[in-house]
Amino acid sequence: FPNHPFKVKMDDKMLETIESVRAHGVLVPALVREKPTGGYEMISGHRRKMASELAGLENIPCIVRNLSDDEAVIVMVDSNLQREEILPSEKAFAYKMKYEAIKRKAGRRKCGQVDHNLGKKSIELIGEECGDSPKQVQRYIKITELIPEMLEKVDDGSMGFTPAVQLSFLKKK
Repeated sequence: FPNHPFKVKMDDKMLETIESVRAHGVLVPALVREKPTGGYEMISGHRRKMASELAGLENIPCIVRNLSDDEAVIVMVDSNLQREEILPSEKAFAYKMKYEAIKRKAGRRKCGQVDHNLGKKSIELIGEECGDSPKQVQRYIKITELIPEMLEKVDDGSMGFTPAVQLSFLKKK
């Protein structure tokens, strides 16, 4: 999936997933969509796919959905934000991708308004769905402007989130 913000890494959780796949197979199908050039693009299930490969399986169950690019982004973000452990940079890029997809889907590039009935902005909807305040969603999106070395420091805990947000307001120079 292009620009997928979630990392698939070999850690204790992955080792547990591999063992589970060996013992029980893949219990929850991955979600894919057909690519215009042929084949499939994985929307969610990247960790299950890697675990299956490492467990020696050649195939995993998948659900095929017909999704637009923006719908695919929203589904990918929503399915991954439910994981127990998520890095701040993963959450930040996921929020940013979802925010941009919702705005495109609504057809307004400059206005964050999405729901005319409720009068809520996309930032507010994301916050409600994900359990963060609209301000916190904005702060996560802002740290995507940090250089990769700074984001790594936020992810590994050597830099706090608040200083990272403040640094993100500095110009690249």
